[in-house]
Amino acid sequence: MNQVISFSGGKDSTAMALLMLEKGEAIHSVIAFDTGWEFPAMLEHWDKFEQYTGLKIVSLTPREPFDYWLFDRPIIAKKGPNKGQVHRLGNGWPSPMRRWCTREKVNAIRRHLKIIDDPLSCIGFAADEAHRAGSISGQDIKQRYPLIEWDIDEAEALQICQHHGFTWGGLYDHFRRVSCFCCPLQRLGELRTLRREFPDLWQTMLGWDSRCKGNNPGFRGYETVLDLDRRFGEEDRQIIFNFDGVVNG
Repeated sequence: MNQVISFSGGKDSTAMALLMLEKGEAIHSVIAFDTGWEFPAMLEHWDKFEQYTGLKIVSLTPREPFDYWLFDRPIIAKKGPNKGQVHRLGNGWPSPMRRWCTREKVNAIRRHLKIIDDPLSCIGFAADEAHRAGSISGQDIKQRYPLIEWDIDEAEALQICQHHGFTWGGLYDHFRRVSCFCCPLQRLGELRTLRREFPDLWQTMLGWDSRCKGNNPGFRGYETVLDLDRRFGEEDRQIIFNFDGVVNG
């Protein structure tokens, strides 16, 4: 059986790989899905991981760039007067009920695993995420969850990575999870942090937002990134106003 590490580059999959190496386990390959929307520090982490472990990451990509799926993919009406015709362009931002990004990732991983002889997909769910076991890849792909087997929770996984010198440029100082920087499924507080700590990435999101107006579900009850920007800006102004009131009152 060929053990294939499903590598997001986050703390859990990194810790899983490090522990498997420490335990002398045979690793067939390491696969990662490059969305094109990763934090720059995450891509730097991928490079550092390869150099540190000697494992080469097989980088998978979507069938079309995610920008295409967001803005330009023709959406065919399935019913109504325009049935069978293009009624809009782009999937728009992912949402809890329309996670097209996750579907693309899972399908790409499945396609790759099927070209490997007798694969065993090693997935980095931590012990405190045991409820997620079995939610990825489908029943036709054998799966293993080493961190759950070894009772390693998320906090311990991060400590293991830090012990080996992995820091992600401080990303885990700001975020509980690190995935696509523009993920609409982030907590509101993390979106607020993204705007404050990574203004260039936030401006990129605002630019994208202007290209897919009217098709932006998912931002924690807010219709667009611009709506969030206005809210966060007003909160900042209120903080400054209250501070001035305390200082000068």
